[in-house]
Amino acid sequence: MLEMQYVATVLFACAVIHTFCTKAILNLAHRYPNGSMQENLLHFLGEVEVVFGIWAAILVAIWSVQSGTTADAVMYLDNLNYTEAVFVFVIMCMSATRPILYLAEKSISALSLLMPIPRPIALYSACLIAGPLLGSLITEPAAMTVTAILIRDQFFTQKTSLRFKYATLGLLFVNISIGGTLTHFAAPPVLMVAGPWGWDTAFMLQNFGWRSALAVAIGTLATAAVFRRELMGAGAREGKPTPRVPMWVVGVHVIFLGLTILNSHHMAFFVPLFLLFLGWCSVAREYQDELRLRESLLVGFFLGGLVTLGKLQEWWLQPVLSQLGDTPLFWGALVLTAVTDNAALTFLGTLVPNLSDSAKYALVAGAVAGGGLTVIANAPNPAGYGLLRGSFGQAGISPLRLLLAALPYTLLAAAAFLL
Repeated sequence: MLEMQYVATVLFACAVIHTFCTKAILNLAHRYPNGSMQENLLHFLGEVEVVFGIWAAILVAIWSVQSGTTADAVMYLDNLNYTEAVFVFVIMCMSATRPILYLAEKSISALSLLMPIPRPIALYSACLIAGPLLGSLITEPAAMTVTAILIRDQFFTQKTSLRFKYATLGLLFVNISIGGTLTHFAAPPVLMVAGPWGWDTAFMLQNFGWRSALAVAIGTLATAAVFRRELMGAGAREGKPTPRVPMWVVGVHVIFLGLTILNSHHMAFFVPLFLLFLGWCSVAREYQDELRLRESLLVGFFLGGLVTLGKLQEWWLQPVLSQLGDTPLFWGALVLTAVTDNAALTFLGTLVPNLSDSAKYALVAGAVAGGGLTVIANAPNPAGYGLLRGSFGQAGISPLRLLLAALPYTLLAAAAFLL
């Protein structure tokens, strides 16, 4: 097993490097004839969502060849927990439906009317404040899906600059990562520690919630002020609103969504419920758009690959976490989150014996503050990436530009958590 841990770490590093090379791979694909095998292969390798799945498959192949059978690799996979990956797939499908988007759009629009600022700026601000904070109730993957679609349809479809789009993407990723910390059940990195450490919603509100809300509001309003001219221009050509949906249909979708969230740890419950939901969508197809099954499956595949490779990083991550003081632990977690899922990082923290209360806070605060730096830093990020990448042209989203765009908001969140 120790040998495979080393192999897995090398492959994990290859996967991280691969994510930063996807834009170059997509550019290379354009050199080949459209529809050719070479172009299709490079397009496939240039999809961020398949990166960790590919390298996880390589791990399984190496493991099987080394042992001469697939038994050991299959046993390892059987001992992993893929519930979160499947949950994100299901919740992304449910929350991207027309009735849920209609409800979110109307709610955010009503909130924007209460703001004493020009309508387009108010709509942008309401979307990027209310949407992420709503993640503390409906879970971060659902909040990411709804907010990303609203941002795309209302602002990214307009002739806005790439600078504005990257700033908004970085803001969205950071706000989602910290916006789910008002409760103990919505953010994946908090969910991993809430049970073992006895954290409840009252604890989260007192220690994380108000700091997160402050950082979300300041970051969003500052961005809206910087790009106010673009927002005013985009607002004059607002995207097409979601077609009207009867409230009883919306109510049925909310019930499905609520039951899935309440049973997010029980795959045996929410997967059959999802199949029932698919049947309901067929019955009510008059009020439905095409389900986002492909995008959701790709995100689930991404997270599944991350779980497969991430579990074998304990051998080096756990000693690092246990040897750091509170402040180095905060900044170390923030940096490490950029190259590994923050939920995996906080989970490893629960394995460190005798971790002080201040160290626990530092670990989780750093992990959520850094959750917007890369597409792999936070479980909902691939969902936002998949929904918004088409707005960034043929080359897609640059991982480096995303990191640079998210950095100011990450530092703002860090400052809030260090108050």
